[in-house]
Amino acid sequence: MAVHAHPDDESSKGAATMARYVAEGIDVLVVTCTGGERGDVLNAAAQADVDALGLAEVRRREMADAAAILGVRQVWLGFEDSGFPEGDPKPPVPEGSFAALPLETATEPLVALIREFRPHVMTTYDELGGYPHPDHIRTHEISMAAFEAAADPSAYPELGEPWQVLKVYYHFTFSYGRVRTLHEALLDRDLESPYGEWLEGWEDHERDKRITTRVPCADWFETRDRALLAHRTQIDPEGRWFAVPLEVQREVWPTEDYELAVSRITSPTPESDLFAGLRGA
Repeated sequence: MAVHAHPDDESSKGAATMARYVAEGIDVLVVTCTGGERGDVLNAAAQADVDALGLAEVRRREMADAAAILGVRQVWLGFEDSGFPEGDPKPPVPEGSFAALPLETATEPLVALIREFRPHVMTTYDELGGYPHPDHIRTHEISMAAFEAAADPSAYPELGEPWQVLKVYYHFTFSYGRVRTLHEALLDRDLESPYGEWLEGWEDHERDKRITTRVPCADWFETRDRALLAHRTQIDPEGRWFAVPLEVQREVWPTEDYELAVSRITSPTPESDLFAGLRGA
C-alpha cells in the first residue's frame, strides 16, 4: 500500500518500485488522500481540458491513466486538497480541508482500507512530508496513526478485523546524493543541468544517512515517466523531471530509495527489497 497526498505523487515517488512489484505479481494499492483540487496547472497544454471539465475532474482522469500505466489499483480517501499556503505569516489552510481536519477523523478511512486490503508493506512520507506541503505532512501523520490503529482491536472496532502492517517505509526520492549525482552526470556529459541552484540551497546534507533500502528498478524508469506524463496538468514534459536521459539515470542511480521507518519483523539493513524478510514467510 502506497499512501500519497495528491494525484501525481504516486508517479513521482516510488513509481518504478511499484511497477517492478506489479511485474512480480504483487498486489499494489495506491491510496490518494485528496483530489488535488487546489493545485496549479503547471503545463499550459492542459489548460483547455481544465477549462472544459474543471481541475478536479481532469486530475481524476489523469490519476486513472497513471494507475493503468503502473498496473496498480487506486482508491481515493476523499479529502479536500488543502492547497499550499504562502505568505509571511502563512495563512491557515481552508476550513474542512485535509490538513484542517482532526487527526482521528482523517485517520479513520485509512484504517478501514488497511483492514480491508491487508498490506504487508506500506510506503508514505517522513515527518517533514518530503517537502512542507500541509497535505504531505498530514499524509505522514495519518499513515503512522493508521498503522498503529489498524492493528489495535480496541481502535475503530466497527471497521473490521485488526491487521498488522509489518513494515513502513518513507520515500527518499529527492535525496541530496541522488540529485548531486544526476547533476554531475549531466555536466560530465556536457549536458545542461537544472539542479545547480537547487543543490546550492540544499541545507541538510546529512539526511541521506537515514536511507536504509535501495530498490533496483531501472528497468521500470520508462514506465514511471509515462505515468508522470499522464498527469498533464502537473507535469511539464520539457521540465526538469525529464532533464536526465534514461540511460544516464540507469547507469548512475538505478534505484529508488527509502527509509525503513518501522518494522515488526527482523529485517537487517541495508536492504534492496521492501519485502526483505517477508518473501517465503
